[in-house]
Amino acid sequence: MKPGKACGTLFGGLLFAMLMVSTAAFGQVVKVQGLIKGRSGEKMIVQTKDDPNLIVVLSDDTKVSQLQGIFKARRKDMSMAALIPGLAVRVEGTYNDAHQLLASSVSFKGDDLKRAESIAAGMHETKEQGEKNAAELEKQNAELKAQNEALKQHEAQLAANKAAIDAAVARFGQLDDYYIFDEVTVYFANGKTKVDPKYTPQLLALAEKAKSINGYMIEVKGYASAVGSPALNQKLSEDRANNVTAILLQQGKVPLTRMLAPGAMGESEQVGSNVKSKEGQAENRRVVVRVLQNKAIAGVQENRPNN
Repeated sequence: MKPGKACGTLFGGLLFAMLMVSTAAFGQVVKVQGLIKGRSGEKMIVQTKDDPNLIVVLSDDTKVSQLQGIFKARRKDMSMAALIPGLAVRVEGTYNDAHQLLASSVSFKGDDLKRAESIAAGMHETKEQGEKNAAELEKQNAELKAQNEALKQHEAQLAANKAAIDAAVARFGQLDDYYIFDEVTVYFANGKTKVDPKYTPQLLALAEKAKSINGYMIEVKGYASAVGSPALNQKLSEDRANNVTAILLQQGKVPLTRMLAPGAMGESEQVGSNVKSKEGQAENRRVVVRVLQNKAIAGVQENRPNN
């Protein structure tokens, strides 16, 4: 055989072998461990030792479980709503042609879930308090400025300034890493958890509006008035949130991957001018439903509320 022909044959063989290895790796089941950095619907951003921004794609067939027991040998099926930022997970699946990991299963430890929930709650409370303090300071500065302007300007100009301040305060707020697009509050009779049919059209309209928003999530939080035992009120708030969630899933056709875990808030976050009155108690027997958009994945320029 001539030398040139031998080299060509050798090169062709090597190229064929490389293509075979690449094809096998593409369909190969892989296992990765990492920390969830963000999530929007069926997609998560997971930080691993090899990739700080690995996109993991969830589906209705993805099995989510919590490892239990001393040796973590038992598994408890969990909702996808448990996959929250800050949670350490193990993902098994295959890569697609965009190098996104199509997850067949996601597992995590119970201790890691509690830790992630505690971190998320602490960050939310800290940020919320900081925003309240900043808003209060801004309001005080605006009021002081308005008073100084009142000495120099006409009363009509002062009214215009106050209107501008009020309009700024009324803008949509922000919750953690989400934009708030819309909100519906459902109220309940004392000791009741069944949703009044009059709220169904509002919930369905909210679900339909959410579907037009890129990267949307729906948050449901249930509350109870501070009357009766805290344990009973905790259960009431949980049942109320679950019943509202059922309407969104079953009648509103909201995908499960678009729902955050229903929150049972019990007697926390009491509202109303006098929570001891019947009117104040009625304001606290509620479920608040919000349409959110994740900033990290959806991007700040897509379907963003007009702030």
